[in-house]
Amino acid sequence: MSDARVLVIDDDDDIRGLVVTLLERTGITVHDSANGRDGLREFHAWRPDLVILDVSMPELDGWNVLKRIRDMSAVPVLML
Repeated sequence: MSDARVLVIDDDDDIRGLVVTLLERTGITVHDSANGRDGLREFHAWRPDLVILDVSMPELDGWNVLKRIRDMSAVPVLML
């Protein structure tokens, strides 16, 4: 089992579900959020080792979420 903690933020339920399922199969602990605001709340509360972030989301898009993450952390972020 891996000790890695990954946060997946994506508004597309199918993509988010697929990414979560594939990561969990490898033993990674995964949390997910369906929008940028909830994703930032989860990021603050959970402090993941990696964030997988959708670029185009309504309201708070991935670029704005990334900017807010960068204001407080250097955690790796993979943009989808």
